[in-house]
Amino acid sequence: MNMRRILFILAAVLTFSGQAQNKTVLKEGIWHGQLSVADNHKAPFLFNVKNAGTPSASVVLINGEERVELTGIKYRGDSVIIPIESYDAVIKASLSGTTLQGRFLKNYIPNDAGIAFTAEHNNKNRFTPVANPTDILLDGKWDVLFVGEKGDTTRNVGIFKTVNRIVTGSILTNSGDMRFLEGAYTTTGVQLSAFAGLSPYLFELNFVGKDRFEGTFFSARSKTKLIGVRNSKAGLADPYSLTKLKPRSEVLSFKLPNINGQTVSVNDERYKNKVVIISILGSWCPNCLDEMKYLAPWYKANKARGVEIIGLSFERKDDFAYAKAAISRLKTKYGAEYEILFAGKVGDEATAKVLPEIEKVSSYPTTIFIDKKGKVRKIYTGYNGPATGLFYEEFKQEFNALMDQLLAE
Repeated sequence: MNMRRILFILAAVLTFSGQAQNKTVLKEGIWHGQLSVADNHKAPFLFNVKNAGTPSASVVLINGEERVELTGIKYRGDSVIIPIESYDAVIKASLSGTTLQGRFLKNYIPNDAGIAFTAEHNNKNRFTPVANPTDILLDGKWDVLFVGEKGDTTRNVGIFKTVNRIVTGSILTNSGDMRFLEGAYTTTGVQLSAFAGLSPYLFELNFVGKDRFEGTFFSARSKTKLIGVRNSKAGLADPYSLTKLKPRSEVLSFKLPNINGQTVSVNDERYKNKVVIISILGSWCPNCLDEMKYLAPWYKANKARGVEIIGLSFERKDDFAYAKAAISRLKTKYGAEYEILFAGKVGDEATAKVLPEIEKVSSYPTTIFIDKKGKVRKIYTGYNGPATGLFYEEFKQEFNALMDQLLAE
């Protein structure tokens, strides 16, 4: 070990040793956080502080079965800075003993005012328990209608289960699922929330009989009316039917830079006579990260069969340096050994330019399956991730069956 590295490690140890003695170091254990959402409501979430005051300090966000680890915790005076690198966001808060107060900010938004954040140590209840909770359970499948301001509706699917009076589940949409929701029963219904680093969610649902609920979904800046009807056969549109090729379009033609600045095309020699999966994604997209978490190890296990993957990443900024940093973090975090190319700033203009053969890219992720002859065979819209239970298992079975078919041709 050279002297420079020894000095670097010594400096890091001394820095964190000093922080450990500093009153601003976070207390270890469970914290109860709240983020402001629309209509002056608060979306609660839990997080666990580990190894406080050491180089390996982390904050672990808790949503049902999901755990999201945040590292790189910093202290400045009486303030704590918690980076959320996956979504280019940060929590900045002042620490006073067992309480935190500050803002959740998006770094990619110039002069972002953020939303209010507070937290309290050693409060382990996501929602305040009520004395007489309803005996109606949310368990099972539901048709969930999102009702727009003009009365227009979007049909989605809710899947939930209750264990020890704690409710977990998710809501599936045609563009992807709403990740891991967790909550508790009230006297008249259910409250659910989630925060995995991108945006806080809060659901307030009231039962109207045992097979119907009405309520509101609150996000950071908006609210949406919900109507739910219990339906054991609830389902969505076929995800292979939502994104289409333009007439007389069979092959893709994009040429884009990888993180090293080298131009890569689906028509390069590396991809000829192979089955190719094109993943349309963004580092800011939770469902895209779920897909990558599945695709990265799948590729390692199957690449010898003659299959390749190319990611097309549409980012928050039309800036190669910014995109390179974001994509590099993804590749490192998930161990993705396939190419992920920078495709431009997220939006219809960029997707139309990169993929003129497709009528419209309406969802992130969208996954394109190309056969050994270079022809597009299937396009899958959205992603049913781990939060969706049986829907996720069905997706994996269908995915592998399709890949077996294409590889056997």
